[in-house]
Amino acid sequence: MEAVQQILAVLFVLGLLGGALFWLRNKGMARFTVKGIGRAGGRRMRSIERLPLTPQHSLHLVNVGGKVLLIAVSPGGCSVLDGSTWEIPLEERMVSR
Repeated sequence: MEAVQQILAVLFVLGLLGGALFWLRNKGMARFTVKGIGRAGGRRMRSIERLPLTPQHSLHLVNVGGKVLLIAVSPGGCSVLDGSTWEIPLEERMVSR
């Protein structure tokens, strides 16, 4: 009987821990990533935002190695409109890690 109470206590604590981690993950306060073997340094390119203009035309804001690029996409190809070094907000830097 005592062993059952101990097992239930451990399961209860693990359930509380899992619930807290799930809640923190949904609030954006915790991230769980597993970096694969051979991926030294992580990702260097990340899409920040996409703005569709027409069904075939869109603007993309992309972060490449700390530099933000504005790219226009059309059926004829892609064009870099701006390659400024814009300041990335702290919230987005925290999300990308």
